[in-house]
Amino acid sequence: MRSMLVIGLGRFGTNLAIKLSELKNEVMVVDRSEAAVNAIAPQVTSAYAGNCMDEEVVRALGVGNFDVCFVCISDDFQSSLEITSLLKEHGAKYVVSKTDRAMHAKFLRKLGADAVVYPERDMAHRVAIRYSAQNVFDYVEITPEYAVQEMRVPASWVGKTLRQLDVRAKYGVNVIGEKEGERVRPIVDADYRLPENAHLLISGERKTLEKLAVN
Repeated sequence: MRSMLVIGLGRFGTNLAIKLSELKNEVMVVDRSEAAVNAIAPQVTSAYAGNCMDEEVVRALGVGNFDVCFVCISDDFQSSLEITSLLKEHGAKYVVSKTDRAMHAKFLRKLGADAVVYPERDMAHRVAIRYSAQNVFDYVEITPEYAVQEMRVPASWVGKTLRQLDVRAKYGVNVIGEKEGERVRPIVDADYRLPENAHLLISGERKTLEKLAVN
């Protein structure tokens, strides 16, 4: 269990706080809107109405006691910048700031953000990949360069073993395992023959996976 601070209760911040709480983390939320705070209070550890652009508010939160602080404000970039900076000034261990623009991310990092997330861009990319190819069922970016995707065994792979396919050398990807419903079975036998219509979890560079998905 980790301690989390979520600042900003828009759609992203609210859903993030609820999910973090479901994952058994201790979650404090802060927002200027008392209505937003009261609405989520029963679902988190603690909730506080206040303006985190006020240094006294940030100081009172004891931000250094949280494992991760999330700044979930993207409709007011100046506020996001100032709050990110204040968190680091007051000892926040790790700050994750939300943005929708790459240009904003550069400034957030300069002011101390340890990580920047682009939820709308990332979801748009994920949806585009999934629906551009009939054989792709899910797609998750691990880093800006690498991802994991769930896809049906390509027709040219059916009945062949990983040893025969040599996917790492020929395609530059790794087959992590076979997914059946919600279960993942690691494929550790290089002589396992890939069945038709099976779902594979494959990791690799984004561009390589995208090319594999549409072929």
